Amino acid sequence: MSYLMGIDVGSTNLKAVLFGYDGKIVAKADTPTELAHPETDHPDWAVWQPQQIWLGIAQSVRKVLAGVDASSIKGIAVTGMGMDGVPLDAGGEWLYPFISWHCPRTLPQQKWWIEHIGIERQFQLGGDQIWPFNTALRLLWMRENQPAILDRTHKWVLIEDFINFMLCGEYATDYSMASTTLLFDQATRTWNEELLAMSGIDKGLLCDPKPAGTVLGKVHKAAAELTGLKTGTPVVLGGHDYSCGCLPTGGYRPGVVLDVLGTWEMIVATLDKPVLTEEARQMGVLVDAHVARDKHAAMGATVAADMLEWFRREFCGEEKRRAEADGKSDWNYIVELAAQSPVGSNGIFFLPHMSGSHCPVLDNTSAGAFAGLRNMGTRGDMLRAVIEGMNYQFAQIVEAFEKSLGVKGDRVVAIGGPTKNSFWMQNKADVGGTTVNVPDIEEAVPLGAAILAGIGTGVYKDEDEAFEQVYRAGKVYEPDAANHAKYQELSVRFGKLHPSLKHFHSE
Repeated sequence: MSYLMGIDVGSTNLKAVLFGYDGKIVAKADTPTELAHPETDHPDWAVWQPQQIWLGIAQSVRKVLAGVDASSIKGIAVTGMGMDGVPLDAGGEWLYPFISWHCPRTLPQQKWWIEHIGIERQFQLGGDQIWPFNTALRLLWMRENQPAILDRTHKWVLIEDFINFMLCGEYATDYSMASTTLLFDQATRTWNEELLAMSGIDKGLLCDPKPAGTVLGKVHKAAAELTGLKTGTPVVLGGHDYSCGCLPTGGYRPGVVLDVLGTWEMIVATLDKPVLTEEARQMGVLVDAHVARDKHAAMGATVAADMLEWFRREFCGEEKRRAEADGKSDWNYIVELAAQSPVGSNGIFFLPHMSGSHCPVLDNTSAGAFAGLRNMGTRGDMLRAVIEGMNYQFAQIVEAFEKSLGVKGDRVVAIGGPTKNSFWMQNKADVGGTTVNVPDIEEAVPLGAAILAGIGTGVYKDEDEAFEQVYRAGKVYEPDAANHAKYQELSVRFGKLHPSLKHFHSE
């Protein structure tokens, strides 16, 4: 038997997963990702320590290889979070920790970028929304606060590319990861000279961008000794996590909208070319280069399961106690609570902006709100309103994709832990009036990385051949016509919430 490995550098876990060519999991392991706050003068500053990231990955890989012949692995590729990078000197030694996306230290640099480069110009060139944690802002911070370190820096290496470097000693990044930096040109798929000149960032610090699926190098002796991998195992460029998730689910195909559910909800649609219009920018969309060859990805992100976790923590103590007594998960009782409320939550609406609004309305000052509360309202009504609010917003994003990007979502494919919540998935179908497919695929993101490893090493001819081998249909949620008709009317009222509260929240 021969296998492919996908490595996922996540904010919660450092994961290694071994797959057969059919996409089925052979073995997997993970090690917790440790967020550190080492600056006593700045306790809110957050970093990832490079040694913990690398050794955590190595530990996960070694666990996966227990009982597996390492020579059976035909290729490895890495996926994970974007933006975070580390400065390496000419000898490959790290000079400073990864500044985490949690860290607020680059807010002044974000302000500078907006004032001097501008949100409109940035989107026209790079397809980016300017977030405080974009890579280029970290480089500006280093120049202003740690110039001696930046002077010694040979390469600024994004976190997935750091793992690749530690495995095979080669520097490179793929187009999807380069898209997270504020410095990438979506039209030419190269570093943008205008943005580099305006920011004063040295292009020599950046790794060369290449297509995902490119063979980068081979596992060297030191990495083999630490991980248990065989020396000479091919290392292939992976890419950004949500983009990789498109490959085994068909999310890279025309007419498919991929819904990646977790703490955040990321709605992804594939484009034949970058759509960098002002209308798209104003709805908070990111336009990135895709890991699928010659494609781009449009992504709208909103906070999702985090709001359910908030409700669970603050209002569901009774369900927690029942679950502990019965030896069950409290989610069983929480979902039951929501299901007891009727369509429309007895007139209660929830605006799901507890972390601001990112898409399809770009408004960081917005906040969450319940509306329509009366003294007959129940916790179940409020909980159902939270789920309905998230699904109204999802439907808004899909509609905005069609209007602003020309992408018609004929098919919704959902992946991630919350897909196990059948009530949420059925309500998503009912609100949107669309079929929601939850494929029988475990670990879609590292599987997407493994597919890229397979394409790079010739196991698969292309994305289509890989998809045909690994995709397994799962549960399908069909919309209830009567419920959808009610939701069409209710969604009009939901659409009035943000405009009505906008000025209140911005004061």
